[in-house]
Amino acid sequence: MPIRNFKLYAHPAATPAGSRPPLLFVHGAYTHALCWMPNFVPYFNARGFDCYTVDLSGHGQSAARASLHGFGLADYAVDLAEAVASLPALPILVGHSMGSLVVQRYLASGQAAGLALLSPVPPTGTGGSAARLALTRPEFFAELPRVTSGHPTQRTLEVMAEVYFSPEMSLDAVLACLPMIQDESEQAVAEMATLPFHPVGRRPDIPALVMGGREDAVFPPSMLFFTALSWRARQVVVDGAGHMLMLDPQWEEAARALADWADSVRG
Repeated sequence: MPIRNFKLYAHPAATPAGSRPPLLFVHGAYTHALCWMPNFVPYFNARGFDCYTVDLSGHGQSAARASLHGFGLADYAVDLAEAVASLPALPILVGHSMGSLVVQRYLASGQAAGLALLSPVPPTGTGGSAARLALTRPEFFAELPRVTSGHPTQRTLEVMAEVYFSPEMSLDAVLACLPMIQDESEQAVAEMATLPFHPVGRRPDIPALVMGGREDAVFPPSMLFFTALSWRARQVVVDGAGHMLMLDPQWEEAARALADWADSVRG
């Protein structure tokens, strides 16, 4: 049998609430399924949601880590299709950052009960973000390899905090996130930069939510409008939060808004 390149994790609620769809969380670039575990999974389990997380191909505990740089967004969408097919019911898909693109790529031919896009990559791709960071935080590109290799300095943590997290996030809290960080596929990174040249495909008429942080230095909240418009989605901006909504000190506000919306979605 071929190697399954992704890894799916089940996190059932102790007391499931009604017949609501399960939640399937899809991580973003430079991280893996562990990013959902400190806050979001326990919170949603307590609200009665069955949860699933996934390590996309080459990420976390998935197979084929050595082949990471050969995987692209289409491969991740295939991972997601297989993960969805293995679930007992169509899920609400929750994609963060790059994961928002994976979710949308999957939905070009797949199905879901609903979708929530957190800190989504804008339709224009990552080129504008990279240019803005090069001007405003030029150290970021020098420090990123240190953090993905697991050898950050004090300055590395400071720069990562400035770019990815809320201004209220302590450096000790950033340090605790290091096990969640890894390298990212060069192919996927290139595809995100050239996103406008890739056809989007169909957008099914399903409930949709778009959420971002007021202090997101990667994709500013002004960019949420364009993603929300394309999905006719409800838009939420979390005050004080940065790019990593599930890990920032404001995570509970983000989780509550997501759960309140998800309560209205039926499979």
